[in-house]
Amino acid sequence: MGKVVHFEVHVDDMERAKKFYGEVFGWTFEDWSEYAGMPYFGATTGDADAMGINGALVKRMGPPPQPGQPVNGFSCSMGVEDYDATEAKIISLGGTVALPKYALPGMAWQGYYIDTEGNVFGVHQPDENAK
Repeated sequence: MGKVVHFEVHVDDMERAKKFYGEVFGWTFEDWSEYAGMPYFGATTGDADAMGINGALVKRMGPPPQPGQPVNGFSCSMGVEDYDATEAKIISLGGTVALPKYALPGMAWQGYYIDTEGNVFGVHQPDENAK
């Protein structure tokens, strides 16, 4: 027990967030609002047989994170095959760079971004040649 099995991204604009995560990462969504009793869209993040978890977009019930504020919750990183192409999509859809791409030597490329809702998330591309 203790393994992460679900995540929630708190959002102000559900349609904008669905567009952002759907177009950047290919996530699909199912309306679970009736079950949850609030605006809540289940997110399928990839093939059920692949490593990773699914989650949801949930309507934010308080103030959004402020620019420059340190992370005060969990930050999830999404695995990608092409870091630079993913970054281009993020920027074109209204996301911004929080911490630019850097090497985890011999392991991967990593960086952090701010989504259209003010949330920080990571991008991770495995690459044994990263330096």
